[in-house]
Amino acid sequence: MSQQTGTVTGNGEFADLTEPFRQELLAHCYRMLGSVDDAEDVVQETYLRAWRAFGGFEGRSSVRTWLYQIATNTCLTARQQRSRRALPSGLGQPDLAESDVEWLQPVPDALITGESQDPAAIALSRDSLRLALIASFQYLPPRQRAVLLLREVLAFPASDVARMLGTTTVAVKSALQRARARLSEVAPAQVAEPSGPAARAVLDQYIAAFENADAAALERLLRRDAVLEMPPSSVWFSGGEAIATAVAGLGSPGVWRMVATAANGQPAAAAYQRDADAVYRAFGIVVLDVCATGIDRIVVFVEPGLFGRFGLPLVWG
Repeated sequence: MSQQTGTVTGNGEFADLTEPFRQELLAHCYRMLGSVDDAEDVVQETYLRAWRAFGGFEGRSSVRTWLYQIATNTCLTARQQRSRRALPSGLGQPDLAESDVEWLQPVPDALITGESQDPAAIALSRDSLRLALIASFQYLPPRQRAVLLLREVLAFPASDVARMLGTTTVAVKSALQRARARLSEVAPAQVAEPSGPAARAVLDQYIAAFENADAAALERLLRRDAVLEMPPSSVWFSGGEAIATAVAGLGSPGVWRMVATAANGQPAAAAYQRDADAVYRAFGIVVLDVCATGIDRIVVFVEPGLFGRFGLPLVWG
């Protein structure tokens, strides 16, 4: 009986110490892997491994550092069996795009932002989760990616990162230097972003344009050099082609219903399309890149299976 009581106490202590880090670990694994599905699997495996090893945890590092060590190495193992995840525009020119690709997935803000988090911490987390930046991380070799994220995003000391990855501080500093150089080549240029309320206003206008099939309103929202991507299609559009394709997708008033949401720290919408029976069925999750001069990029993830992640039904109304 006493042994059973001790086990329950141990389980309770483990949960009390580790559960506060679940959301930030999910964000870290998502940055590493580019997939919310894969990230959730790795976080689950991390907690299982940590629970099994908890009896031997001697407190030589903080619980947070210990969990990040397990999570990062589990990500590295998972990454060995997969190719990098990408957006269509990351494959080169549209006519050169590959068809057999693992696509990047969006992550709902609600999964990775705790209500009790400090506003500054939330802002930092959202900035490091922007879709284009996640796509850029995927260009880095996995260990370089791990070093960059642990040092630059999470601000772990180089000595801690070296212990996490079973290497030296010198090797960590070298990997970070190479990762920074590579990221500077592939990361998008920083653009001025509007405030939260202003970005939400653009999202509301985008939704209204689609629901009302208002081509003029949509064109006013899009920058002249806007990009449109629609994975799992490998074809993507830019500039005038992107605008023309987006306008062509409007259809007639009432074809679309859109529900505002948020993904990757960006304004987003869940798009429902009316079928022949006048039923609105899940079509895709739309993530907008909004800058001071309009919508710079639209990524439409045509994957109804994502709706459950956002807490949304497959049929609307």
